[in-house]
Amino acid sequence: MRLTPRLRLEPISPRHAHELWLLHQDDHIATWYGGTWSRQTAADAARTWGQGWSEDRAGKWLAYQQDTGELVGRGGLSYTDVAGARRLEIGWAIRRPFQGQGYATEIGRAGLALAFDHLDAPDVIAFTERHNQRSQAVMRRLGMHYTGQILRPGLVEGHHQIQPEAPFVLYTVQRPDPPNGHAAT
Repeated sequence: MRLTPRLRLEPISPRHAHELWLLHQDDHIATWYGGTWSRQTAADAARTWGQGWSEDRAGKWLAYQQDTGELVGRGGLSYTDVAGARRLEIGWAIRRPFQGQGYATEIGRAGLALAFDHLDAPDVIAFTERHNQRSQAVMRRLGMHYTGQILRPGLVEGHHQIQPEAPFVLYTVQRPDPPNGHAAT
């Protein structure tokens, strides 16, 4: 578990399947993830993300407000294949009532700290559909830079169904140099 200034981030495991299902009933989240999730889809994702924590030391968190315990969203790290290479990716999904309050950025910062401070990752990527301006703004706030476009199953602007080859923007952030400017030995 990690604490941020406002959030409690719990590593997703199979015991979080119900909350993950509830999260993906939010119409805004459902829009970007192919519709509302079934209970089985949520259980499968919870199991897969739990394995990520065990196998890769990286995974997704459920994010709760520290003061109320209310479910805000999810986010974190996972490994994914991009252009034939296994890359560490960061992402987030925030429930509609909590959007526009900086929670995605807060989750993103926690994920980058895990990636660079504990996993020693050389870089981290993020990607989203080309027309998802809100996620791109979060990426820029996290210090990420546009590095290209990839095609993946996703939304194409003007269509309501997942398309097999939607254009996604790819952002990257490099591991920061050590404070003294010298490479670690």
